[in-house]
Amino acid sequence: MPKPVPTDIDPVFFADCAARSFFDQVANKWSVMILTMLNDRPHRFNEMKRRLEGVTHKALTQALRRLERNGLVSREVIASSPVAVEYSISDLGRTLQVPFGAMYEWSLQHLDEIEAARQYYDDREGRSSNL
Repeated sequence: MPKPVPTDIDPVFFADCAARSFFDQVANKWSVMILTMLNDRPHRFNEMKRRLEGVTHKALTQALRRLERNGLVSREVIASSPVAVEYSISDLGRTLQVPFGAMYEWSLQHLDEIEAARQYYDDREGRSSNL
């Protein structure tokens, strides 16, 4: 007999919620930056790696695979010597630009407050600012 679903818990917090699964796979810094970069034009893998300071080959590969799997990025193999792969944002991926833009604008507007909160936390906890 299945367990009854608690009525006081929002379904988005369930482990099998589709939205939660999407957030787990796509809502991270590399995915957001990749989609923002691809919004302007398609890019090849190595070009993205050069532009995304700090991303590893493995992290970029994994992020691109997750984005492609979720229909946000398209991958095209270009027959050249050597063979190249180009990534472009899909129509579905492009729909995320409005919320990403809003988050970016919000972060710029609140940067001083965020930094002050971080400094207060670090000072209070006796931590370094490397979190």
